[in-house]
Amino acid sequence: MFLSVFDIFKIGVGPSSSHTMGPMTAAARFVEALRDGVPEQPVRIACSLHGSLAFTGKGHGTDRAVILGLSGLSPDTIDPETAEQRVNEVRTSKTVAPPGLPVLAFDPKVDLIFDHGPALSGHPNGLILRAFADDGGACLEEIFYSIGGGFVVTELELTTQNRDINTLRQAKEADRYPYPFGSAAEMLEMGRESGLTVAAMKRANEQVSLGEAALNDRLDGIRRAMDACIQRGLRLEGNLPGGLHVKRRAKAIRDQLEAEKMSNSTLPHVANDWLAVYAMAVNEENAAGGRVVTAPTNGAAGVIPAVLRYCLGHCPGVPHEAAHDFLLVAAAIGGLIKFNASISGAEVGCQGEVGSAAAMAAAGFCAAMGGSNEQVENAAEIALEHHLGMTCDPVNGLVQVPCIERNGLGAIKAVSAASLALRGDGTHFMPLDHCIEAMRQTGLEMNSKYKETSTGGLAVNVPAC
Repeated sequence: MFLSVFDIFKIGVGPSSSHTMGPMTAAARFVEALRDGVPEQPVRIACSLHGSLAFTGKGHGTDRAVILGLSGLSPDTIDPETAEQRVNEVRTSKTVAPPGLPVLAFDPKVDLIFDHGPALSGHPNGLILRAFADDGGACLEEIFYSIGGGFVVTELELTTQNRDINTLRQAKEADRYPYPFGSAAEMLEMGRESGLTVAAMKRANEQVSLGEAALNDRLDGIRRAMDACIQRGLRLEGNLPGGLHVKRRAKAIRDQLEAEKMSNSTLPHVANDWLAVYAMAVNEENAAGGRVVTAPTNGAAGVIPAVLRYCLGHCPGVPHEAAHDFLLVAAAIGGLIKFNASISGAEVGCQGEVGSAAAMAAAGFCAAMGGSNEQVENAAEIALEHHLGMTCDPVNGLVQVPCIERNGLGAIKAVSAASLALRGDGTHFMPLDHCIEAMRQTGLEMNSKYKETSTGGLAVNVPAC
């Protein structure tokens, strides 16, 4: 199914695309449904969180996200600086006042339930929103699933999508988009037949809906948002919120690197340090609830900005216009992974988040450096292959340990994968499609303790003091 580059890269807020942006969007959609009209006038709203949203929702700010969504706010427009004030107002008044609706009773202590029972059937990230009339009867109920990367579907939408996926793809994509590849094999074959690069095919698909100038402007907007997030992360210091007392380190590391550069005392492996510090800057901002770009998720938001910044700022001769090809190719690979497997840590572990981000970044970097389609596919496969089996086990449910450093290592792996691919001719043993399928199967068989529930792995093996 066609996913736009702007579906993959969405501007929002931290700390989690699936646990923060998704629930906020779901709550806002529920409010919109109430505005469209229900049989009885609603007077109260309630919400229950299930599966991973219940187990790690506190650490990921899911409760805050629901409150903000019910207040009529959305991830792409919310001001992170005033969000906490709005949440406190709701907690104090025990009401929400979404635009276009009367004031509705909503006491987060009573009406926002973290249900630690079995997950809902559709996806590990589920939430149920209910609106009640004055007589206590429900006037609207909707089940939503936050399926990773900020994507949200209702139970009906999920059921329809799963049932009609092949029909939708063939009918919608083949008729509308000039290059409707749904697998890496199709992507390579279409490239051979057309003589076009992956970036050019992705651009042609995007221009079905957007003109060239508008597409370039929006791509530049995504790049600027990514770079602004890096800059904020490199500037700020102090402890991150959440109680673990994790210190921001990006600024101190960047200062060390700049000092070494001035004194001509850099070591050969310093490129890895720059990649890591750019990625860590983004994920420290994400952990603090700042504005980030899903790439393809918040938990993996540092990998692609770091590699893109490295590509444009550290690699001689790469023009800034190469950022467009980088983002288009990265989005193409991200769409294949999401369509054929998952980018949700709660569904397949961190291989679906940082692993996917590394594959996307490797492909984008390879394309920006002049790689062929076959080398691009090879770069993505190498990066993804060496994240297979990676668990999602955030300590205390916070997107901090191991997530921040993991993004740094993901960026390093991405560049290494692209470099290996560029030194070959594109022929290789394991196709990207098979690697994506291996990731899907691994995720299905992975114990739920290691899929964003914080009940196993590093999350239960922490320092005693």
